[in-house]
Amino acid sequence: MGYDIDRFVGYVNEGLLCSICRDVLEDPLQAPCEHAFCTACIHGWLVHHSNCPEDRQMIDMSLLRPLYRYMKNDLNRLQLHCKNREYGCEMVCSLESLDRHERECEYSQIPCSNAGCTVQIERRNLDGHLAVCEYRSRECPNGCGYTILSAEDTQHNCVAELRTELELLRSEMICRVEEAKHEMESRLDSQRRHMVQKESILQNEIEELKSQMSRLMSDVRSLMAAERQHRQELEQAELEKREL
Repeated sequence: MGYDIDRFVGYVNEGLLCSICRDVLEDPLQAPCEHAFCTACIHGWLVHHSNCPEDRQMIDMSLLRPLYRYMKNDLNRLQLHCKNREYGCEMVCSLESLDRHERECEYSQIPCSNAGCTVQIERRNLDGHLAVCEYRSRECPNGCGYTILSAEDTQHNCVAELRTELELLRSEMICRVEEAKHEMESRLDSQRRHMVQKESILQNEIEELKSQMSRLMSDVRSLMAAERQHRQELEQAELEKREL
């Protein structure tokens, strides 16, 4: 949908009107036949049709283009009233600057910022409303530190609130202690398994070293016996030599 033509001051060129809604173009697109449309209007039209609503020429989404620059400039220069005119805003501005003004307009209807409040109020009156809003929050005057809504003042009990908070903290602490306990047990169990595995590996290495030592001692004894045998043979040979 376009901008209501009744909001505009002065004459509006026919070429700046949407060919579908007949209001002033909003976010315009143009067909090859040079007819212009609001983006929302032409997209809705092409869901059920495949031609221009003015001259019935065939068009599709891919053929739509932005408005010619000179037409866009003419459109942006149009003067119109703020949408909050009915609430008292007397601003008249160009279409190009309309969005910026309406985002900041003091007469805009905006929601109350307090959670739970459904009141819509003019921006200029928001501070006054917040001061008396039944959903406004404040810190408990009795010093418990809780933030309370005005609507809950009669139900707020500092002792009960603090007791509840204490129970929550105790439960949270117990949970954390249990988590820390489980984590430590898991780490100790992992370390225990690692130590057992390491001990088994070391024991196997010790047994292998013992086996190697035993074979080495056996080889040494064999060498010593061979050396004695060789010495005896040398002594016998020496005696035989002397006899000769």
